[in-house]
Amino acid sequence: MAMFVGNGGGGQEGGGYQPMAEINITPMVDVMLVLLIIFMVAAPLMMAGVPVELPQTSATRVSNPQKPMIVSLTADGELYIRDEQVTQDNLIPRLQSLRAEEGDTVVYVRADKASVYGNVMDILGMVGRSGYGRVSLLSQPKPGGEE
Repeated sequence: MAMFVGNGGGGQEGGGYQPMAEINITPMVDVMLVLLIIFMVAAPLMMAGVPVELPQTSATRVSNPQKPMIVSLTADGELYIRDEQVTQDNLIPRLQSLRAEEGDTVVYVRADKASVYGNVMDILGMVGRSGYGRVSLLSQPKPGGEE
């Protein structure tokens, strides 16, 4: 229990000590941090569940891993979807057909650094019009992390 030390005046009985009305929360915070660490360590251990031997099956996997959807623009202005060369006129229909076959995914757009900025923006617009909502631009990191 915390105590308040008075000014030492002799006018009060009991030597001038009075109980302090403030709560010291430091011990409570210490206990909560220890409990937090215990639960952070124990939670992954509880996820193991009951050990069972699963039967083997000859069925194929339900979901096949998809190849990433990459649209590339070369320095010459040629367009590629993955490894397939396409023209600007059939980029949108080809992306729409791939989206119908494989479902919605992230489209990664790569462009040569010598490409004109306007051409890259046109490609981004065409990817958006084809129905893909998530588009990401790819870049090469600088060697050595220098800026």
